[in-house]
Formats: sequence, C-alpha cells, structure tokens
Amino acid sequence: MTDGGKHDRNDAEGDAGRGASYASPPCYMHEVDPAYMGLDDTRQQSDVQRWRKAERERLIALRLAQTVAEREARDRFIREGLAATIGPVSGRTIGIYWPFRGEPNLMELLRTFAGEGATLALPVVIRKGEPLVFRQWAPGDAMARGVWNIPVPLETAPEQFPDVVISPVVGYDPKGYRLGYGGGFYDRTLAQPGSRARAIGVGYSLAAIASIYPQWHDIPLSAIVTEEGLVVQND
Repeated sequence: MTDGGKHDRNDAEGDAGRGASYASPPCYMHEVDPAYMGLDDTRQQSDVQRWRKAERERLIALRLAQTVAEREARDRFIREGLAATIGPVSGRTIGIYWPFRGEPNLMELLRTFAGEGATLALPVVIRKGEPLVFRQWAPGDAMARGVWNIPVPLETAPEQFPDVVISPVVGYDPKGYRLGYGGGFYDRTLAQPGSRARAIGVGYSLAAIASIYPQWHDIPLSAIVTEEGLVVQND
C-alpha cells in the first residue's frame, strides 16, 4: 500500500499499513522484483505510474467535491466502523494520521482511543525512499511542521512502532491494495522485517476502483473501512 506527519502524502509525495499478506517474507521481496529476475519491464511500470497519477488526481477531486455535511456524516460512520474493526485499544499503540486534502477526520475517535488507554503515534517522513518513523502523540501536544507542512510530533517525542496502523487511502481495490500518494512510504514501513502491525485503510466508498494494478512492491492492507463499514478483510 502505497503519507510530514501524516503519511502516506499528496502529489508532492508522488514526486518527493502491517498485518499484510506476503507472497514471500518482506526480507525476500527482492526475489519478486522484476529487475532482480531480469524481467524489468520499464514500459509497463511507466504505464502503471501514469495511470495511477491520473486516477489519483481524479479520486482526490471527487473527495474534495463532497459537501461539509456529506463529509461529516460519512466520517461519523467511518469512525464507528473503524472502532469496531480495531476492537479494544487499551495498552496498544495505534498509528494514526493527520487529515489532509479531504481525508476522513478521525480526531474525535482518536481522543476516545487516548481516553481508553491507547498510545497514539503519528508518522513522520524522515527522507525520500525510507520507511516512516512513528512518534508518540497525544491531543494537545506541541507539534512542528513536517514535510508538506503537515503537523508532526516534536523530535523529542518517543518513537513508537504501532500495533495497528491506520492508513488513509486515495483509492482501494477489492483485494485490499491501496492507491496512495505515490511516495511508497507505507509500503516500505509495512515491509520492514519483523513488522507485525495490522494495517487498516480508511477512505470513502467513492475511492473504490476495480484494481490498482499492483506491482511487486505493493502490499495489501489487512482491512479497509469506509462509511459503508468493513469493505475489505484480509486477516
């Protein structure tokens, strides 16, 4: 699943998840890299990248076109479905995101999670081509401006690798593959050796597409929640 404080994020990320099901363990992902096997098809990859860029722009426009009332109603259903999907949170670390460019706003639910004993952690982009780092955060904490001016915890905040990663989606397909902003940050994060986090995508039903045309590096999410409830479950 292919979001700085928040993620997996925006078109700039394109320029700039865990609980997943792998065909091979993450540390063997090079074995299914077409280039590693001498099967590199740069034209095919380029076609997919162009298609994803256009689809990303289309889906973000649809998301931003929602009225305030539509967004608030759908966000409420998403929060309810997400809470039911995650289950008890006491003692668990939940990787969250800061809403951006019309993404579902989970702040009300996050305050509930914190009150129930969860540790919250926001993702931080350290540099291009590397996994995200999650830093501990609680409502009211001082924040800094990260990549693309997205709020992030201060550098002094403890790092916490989540038990559950909530990942916003630009698009998603029936197999649980996530269309993100193009930076690949979540895929790299979820593919790290030893990662056992459950990756749950959240988005609106209008983000559903037939396929993202997954490539060798794409990792399916454990589950996806929209305002219609749990629409994909891989775990």
